[in-house]
Amino acid sequence: MDDKAVRDRAAGEGDRESLVSEFLSVSAAFEDSEEIGAARDLARGFLTEVQSVHGLPVSGRAVGMVELVVSELVTNARKYAPGPSLLTLDVQGGAVEVSVWDSSTALPLILPPDPSRVGQHGLEIVMALCQSFAVHREPVGKRITAVIALTESPGWS
Repeated sequence: MDDKAVRDRAAGEGDRESLVSEFLSVSAAFEDSEEIGAARDLARGFLTEVQSVHGLPVSGRAVGMVELVVSELVTNARKYAPGPSLLTLDVQGGAVEVSVWDSSTALPLILPPDPSRVGQHGLEIVMALCQSFAVHREPVGKRITAVIALTESPGWS
């Protein structure tokens, strides 16, 4: 595909065949806890655009789950790591990958489920919602990644 065709497709002009194979991404840095709402807004707006502009199916349930995962991961990054954190949302292959980088080298402690514990259920919730969850050390800090389907899988209620 030549450069003009890529620009036309990105602008929504010309051939509108399935864009499911296209890679869509958005990123933003967050520096304080007051910006957690902005991180959720970014996720909701991005998924709305994925559906309305690019024509990919995105369920309301998926939007809610992504907002919750973004909120939990960005909250943890702001709470436990100095400096900014970076949120990246990538859509490809019917799923959204939520990735949060922060500067702390300390890996998160994933506690076993305990209904009597007050608080510290964020990663437990994230892991229950996503298809996959990974923590990677980076040259500086770490990156936590969760993958969520854009539509419900058969058998989900």
